[in-house]
Amino acid sequence: MENSNQAYQKSGVNVQAGDDLVNWLEKSAVTSDLVVQGIGGFASLTRIPSSLYKNPLLVSCADGVGTKALLAAQTRKVRGLGQDLVAMNVNDLICTGGDPYYFLDYWASGKLDLELLKDFLEGVKEACKQSECLLIGGETAEMPGLYQKSEFDCAGFSTGFVSEDAIWGAHNVKVGTEIWALPSSGFHSNGYSLLRQIFSKDLDKWMDQLLIPTALYVKFIKSLKKQKLKIQAAAHITGSGFQNISRVLPEFTKAEIKPFAFPELFCEVQNRTQMSDLEMLNTLNCGVGFVVFISPSESQNFQSMALSEKQKTWKLGEVISSEVKEPDFIVLPGEFNLHKSLK
Repeated sequence: MENSNQAYQKSGVNVQAGDDLVNWLEKSAVTSDLVVQGIGGFASLTRIPSSLYKNPLLVSCADGVGTKALLAAQTRKVRGLGQDLVAMNVNDLICTGGDPYYFLDYWASGKLDLELLKDFLEGVKEACKQSECLLIGGETAEMPGLYQKSEFDCAGFSTGFVSEDAIWGAHNVKVGTEIWALPSSGFHSNGYSLLRQIFSKDLDKWMDQLLIPTALYVKFIKSLKKQKLKIQAAAHITGSGFQNISRVLPEFTKAEIKPFAFPELFCEVQNRTQMSDLEMLNTLNCGVGFVVFISPSESQNFQSMALSEKQKTWKLGEVISSEVKEPDFIVLPGEFNLHKSLK
């Protein structure tokens, strides 16, 4: 009589592969005295760093990598996708003024490919390390029937802390506040349903650039806070592009954006689609991955700190008054696409 594992394996689920992955994680995971139990239990336990925060609030977020996963599956280049998953979460979390504390991942596939998954998790682990964030657990699901053998999807969950009196957001932003941009590393993890169509005829030529991982902004933002720079708000530029800026503006204001040069890859998209500058800004990050809101009095300090951290940045615009209650952004006249002859 066959045992339950053998019967389960006949249905397409490899229990032993899952156990092997847990063993690998336990041996390779970064340990910390803040983690009470290791990876592999029913749930993970960590100590709360209450001494570091005044009236600490829990900050939580969840996100995925969208259809960029299809390109990674096609090429089996998934390590960068691990960074994408962490970045899409921790970059959101720091917009509150909080610090990421721990991260959990979820991976679902039709057939568990240990080597592929290990490569992905190496990317997750390294991105967590760069973001000073603990990888404390996750879930791996093998679901034949729901996914084809080579198909997978992933999601991430990050939790952190912020002192109640140190929360960033629209309540801090005023007319005259300056908006400073941090560059993206590429398309990050948004717009890939469109991008896969745009580059479908010569995908191999552009694949490496399409798979560039999402930039991580945690270290730089934490360095600004350690140096007591007063940040009013921040926005992670993801899906819907610059509309994300409106999410941290108070009522009866708008963001006035100065023209800047789109990176060549974004110009290629614009040239192929004939989208207007405004359509581009409402769809993709267009070279801006993250923005911070600071008062003009902090401008010189911010630039000095960015220079010392070797972080590229530029003044993107400022907050102005609006007669309309709903926050929005406007774009001043000027040239964005400087590479119209790009081939």
